Amino acid sequence: MLSPDDRRSSPAALRNRDPILGALRNVLPAKGTVLEIASGTGEHILHFAGQLPELTWQPSDASPEARASIAAWMTCENRANLLPPLDIDAAGPEWPIRHADAILAINLIHISPWAATLGLMRHAGEILPRGAPLLLYGPFRRGGAALEPSNAAFDEDLRLRDPAWGIRDLDAVAAVAEAQGLILGPVRAMPANNLTVIFTRA
Repeated sequence: MLSPDDRRSSPAALRNRDPILGALRNVLPAKGTVLEIASGTGEHILHFAGQLPELTWQPSDASPEARASIAAWMTCENRANLLPPLDIDAAGPEWPIRHADAILAINLIHISPWAATLGLMRHAGEILPRGAPLLLYGPFRRGGAALEPSNAAFDEDLRLRDPAWGIRDLDAVAAVAEAQGLILGPVRAMPANNLTVIFTRA
């Protein structure tokens, strides 16, 4: 049985949710279903569902603990437009959802193996309709330039935790996306040396 004690909280999620919301307002459709991959604690999507009630929000995560946290937040703070979390592994061969009007992935691709990026792009290319957005948020390498000192330290820490993790090169991510019919669009600078990156289904 779920209880409020299942709720998890991330200080980073509380800090960046409003800047990300500002970026979302410019790209999301007026109505439809927004699928979040790797919803984590659930605090991002809970906030977005409250601020953008005309959209239906579908959280997901591969972690049972994360899904329990999302469900616990939903129990404590009712959002009629927030659906129960799905068990989705970005790198998995099948996703239990066949359509979304937008996809959101916050702090996913650098804290996961490269296979997660490949899977995200493959499935996004399959389930997004033409003109629909895929929004990524997080740190990236760009144009061969050196990482900012804080991101360089973060990248080193990620690779120590798991050699398959690390800050990705945006050109490499865009090439994988393009192969799946997702075209790189606006890139927006965000606080703490992060970026919001928008792809559109061609």
